[in-house]
Amino acid sequence: MKENECILEMRNITKTFPGVKALDKVNFEVKKGEVHALVGENGAGKSTLMKVLSGIHSPSEGEIIYQGKKVEFAGPLDAKAKGVVLIHQELSLVDEMTVAENIFLGDLPRNKFGFIDWKGLNKRSKELLERLECEFEPTELVGRLSIARQQMVEIARGLTQDVNIVVFDEPTASLTQEEEKVLFENINRLREQGTAIVYISHRLNEIFQISDRITVLRDGEMTGLLNTAETNECELTSLMIGRDLEDHLDFEKRGRDEIGKEVLKVEGLSKDGLFNDISFSIHEGEVLGLSGLVGAGRSELAETIFGVRKADSGKIFLEGDEIKVGDANKSVDLGIGFVPENRKEQGLILGRSVLDNLSLAKIRNLNRYGFIKGREEKLIYQDYQDKLDIKTPSSKQQVKNLSGGNQQKVIMAKWLCINPKLLILDEPTVGIDVGTKAEIHKLIRKLAAAGIAVLVISSEMPEVMGVSDRILTMYHGEITGEFYAEEATEEKLIKGITGIEAGACKVG
Repeated sequence: MKENECILEMRNITKTFPGVKALDKVNFEVKKGEVHALVGENGAGKSTLMKVLSGIHSPSEGEIIYQGKKVEFAGPLDAKAKGVVLIHQELSLVDEMTVAENIFLGDLPRNKFGFIDWKGLNKRSKELLERLECEFEPTELVGRLSIARQQMVEIARGLTQDVNIVVFDEPTASLTQEEEKVLFENINRLREQGTAIVYISHRLNEIFQISDRITVLRDGEMTGLLNTAETNECELTSLMIGRDLEDHLDFEKRGRDEIGKEVLKVEGLSKDGLFNDISFSIHEGEVLGLSGLVGAGRSELAETIFGVRKADSGKIFLEGDEIKVGDANKSVDLGIGFVPENRKEQGLILGRSVLDNLSLAKIRNLNRYGFIKGREEKLIYQDYQDKLDIKTPSSKQQVKNLSGGNQQKVIMAKWLCINPKLLILDEPTVGIDVGTKAEIHKLIRKLAAAGIAVLVISSEMPEVMGVSDRILTMYHGEITGEFYAEEATEEKLIKGITGIEAGACKVG
């Protein structure tokens, strides 16, 4: 195969899930020795397209041509064996194993007696780590490494053999600036060797720094194929967003003089590598939106306010009183609720009933002499099932069997039953159908009308602009802008969340 020939073509790829068309006749190609960026908003279909490539999903329609032949990979291991490697943003490492064991997991070298060749394993791992300029040993336990270093282990795992195509999915989300530099050097080295690179990132500065061409997806459809040198951030964001301002939600909101007293105040909050010197406040009856892309530090900031993480410095005040940072139980007692981004892993106990999940945040108040007050627990369930219209055959139904929208309602109810003063909602409508999404939007405004302070973190601009009274933008761990609802525009928010400092980018 000649240089600059397409090593991979994905033709008219369509992928349909029950009730949702995730990809609609998408075409994508990558050449030998090319870095081809794949961009789009959250939910645009980028990850689904790569899962189709690797065999995790079978396409509903379309075909994949690899090295001139039609292929269907049986899964990621089959794809890797044939020279196509996916390096996911989500880490898939085993904390209790060493770095070396994780790098070669599933393919540990063995000696002539069939035993693991530990010396050879550590030697080969050390060579890979040195290539990536990693300053840690192959014998260290992965669970003791920082998230950034774990990400480098994930990358090393993908480079254990000669590859033809490497897919990097948000590879710098957890990396330091120095580690980013090393990563880009290695990507350029792979490119010079003729390896094809697919690079997925929300960070536009990286896209322009590293890529040769860009494919843009929006709502499961391809909206553009651009030569990087011939486009700019404004054109790219327009293709990514592609919607008119009329599409925004439109709720009646309180005037600035109707907002109540300060509920939460954050002063100089910092966490090394995640966010730096964050200060803001939220008032009674106010919905404060926080807009930012993956890796901006939004979720980590929310987790720190709630107490899941401990800050390195800074203070948090609730109704004027300083609260202990890093104590989630205390936060619940004080009236802070937190709906996390990943509801299945962080918000629910999937194998337990709707009743058990709904009453979880209030369980200590329902405990008497070691027994749960069953009657009160059922009253709470009946109250919030009715208020939020939770569709379930009974309170005993396992929550894993509910739809995504009803699971989210259960989590919302779990926190509402503690009568929160502050409610933090991280991506409250991700993966939810349109009808339920509208219900949750209305609920957010209803909560604000009842005097609750609400922090809404969202990647969807229509959502954050539609429900918020005031919006903060976040980029690379820092607050980059503050806008009242009446002055917020997509153009301003895009500048804030992508780090664009100058030039007007008209979108829509």
